[in-house]
Amino acid sequence: MDSRPLTPVPRVLGLCLHALLAGLLALAAVRAVADGAPHAYAVVAAAALTVAVYAAGVLSPAVHRSPRAAALWLAALGACWPALLALSPDGLWAAFPLYFLQLHLLPVRWGLPAVAATAAAAIGSFLLHGQTVSPGTFIGPLLGAAVAVATVLGYQALYRESESRRELIEELVSTRADLADAEHQAGVLAERERLAREIHDTLAQGLSSIHLLLRAAERTLPDDAPAAAHVRRARQAAQDNLAEARRFVRELSPPDLERGSLTAALERLCATAPGPAVRFGISGTPFELPTPYEVTLLRIAQSALANTVRHADARRAEITLSYMDTSVALDVVDDGSGFDAPRAQGGFGLSAMRSRADALGGTLSVESAPGQGTAVAITLPLPLSLPSRSAV
Repeated sequence: MDSRPLTPVPRVLGLCLHALLAGLLALAAVRAVADGAPHAYAVVAAAALTVAVYAAGVLSPAVHRSPRAAALWLAALGACWPALLALSPDGLWAAFPLYFLQLHLLPVRWGLPAVAATAAAAIGSFLLHGQTVSPGTFIGPLLGAAVAVATVLGYQALYRESESRRELIEELVSTRADLADAEHQAGVLAERERLAREIHDTLAQGLSSIHLLLRAAERTLPDDAPAAAHVRRARQAAQDNLAEARRFVRELSPPDLERGSLTAALERLCATAPGPAVRFGISGTPFELPTPYEVTLLRIAQSALANTVRHADARRAEITLSYMDTSVALDVVDDGSGFDAPRAQGGFGLSAMRSRADALGGTLSVESAPGQGTAVAITLPLPLSLPSRSAV
């Protein structure tokens, strides 16, 4: 039995059912007294007992919470109502509300037999009291039972559909909230990367130039020059602020780059990639790259390797990072199933990788053929203002 609070419509229907049963039992008792039936007072007592048992079950919280208590209540009603049937043929009128009660409280596998037994008892009571037998004697209780079964099962089907829609709406609302949170996080990360790029390309580069110019000025000044101490302090201040600006850039960089250099992030990516064995290699002497370059190379490596894992069915893959005099290159190669690159339109992943490369003036090429694996290569030209290339 469903213990959740009823909506107004089912609650009103329940009250109507209670009133119908009580009214039919009261009508049977009044007719027995008015017609001077031989067992009129016994009929009144049986009807009153049935009403009392019914009211006790309706007011009992246990019946609404426990299927076992509900079954016991129906058994008690099943003992009182047949006694009324045995005393008066008018008692069969109560069969119709009892159909609904049995179908509501019992599982379908038990409710349908209970309804059939109730209809049989109503027909048997009609025959027991010697009433005129007609097709309506059988059709009436059976038709009432069929209407009750169709109504209750139809309501339950509508209720299940309504619950399914409610759960779907809740899931959609939750998904929308998750998407909004993901978009917010993506916006935050994008803003962090933009700020890191701006700080690196403006403040950090400017402070680096100031530091170099002051160092050159310091070397040209005699040690006993009055301005030497001021130049030295200015150079130290520029150096300290340059270090602070670089710290801000590191803190604003993507989480994958926070724990080390680009090479370290790519090594972790290869080590944790599911599926094929991935090897990482470096060509040339590594040096520190601007943050936008590191972010672009890392994101393209992640996207290309994800495509390899999902689509290529490869056994081996290799990521190579190449440091050159005027450019930096990244190659992602696998021995997977490949595809017809000239005819392939490319999905969002390739478009996103190409957009990242274009944003830094680089080029992205994809070479593949069915059964011959795939090679993704990106080349980024280094900026002319790149500071001294210290090894990383």
